Amino acid sequence: MQNEEKTDKIQNSTQPTRALDVIDRKILSELTKDADTSYADLSTKVGLSAPAVHERVKRLRSSGRIKQTAALLDGSAVGKPLLAFVHLDTEGWGKTEELMALGNLPELEEMHSITGDSCMLLKVRLENSQALEGFLAKLYQLPGVRGTKSYVVLSTYLERPVQADISKELVTT
Repeated sequence: MQNEEKTDKIQNSTQPTRALDVIDRKILSELTKDADTSYADLSTKVGLSAPAVHERVKRLRSSGRIKQTAALLDGSAVGKPLLAFVHLDTEGWGKTEELMALGNLPELEEMHSITGDSCMLLKVRLENSQALEGFLAKLYQLPGVRGTKSYVVLSTYLERPVQADISKELVTT
């Protein structure tokens, strides 16, 4: 067993929520590219044995750093080629029970409370412009909704899940 692997097991038992190190970030980076990557393949890419990688992945899951494993679908291939971002203006903060219930719609992919001219930002993926119109109509039926601004995506150049790597040049001191 490599020294780092021994240290890994000791840290695992004494520090269940320790900070991410370079190897953790490499593992997470590889898993965001392909969550089906085997522990054997991961071990080759990060320089640890497969059992040590397995332990690290278990720790990353138990700490909540890996929330879930999911398939990333192609919107057009599943009949939802229209991607739009809707800025929602509401009275107050806007987080009402009725608005949160929209989370049950499979077309609503993300919902964020934001700063600026709007209160919330919604990411929706729909079948066509008529479906977007129907979604907006549903929004306007909710109490407290004052207005929306919709931005329809023409082309997507980059779309990916959260990345584990940190760009050092962006960190200011």
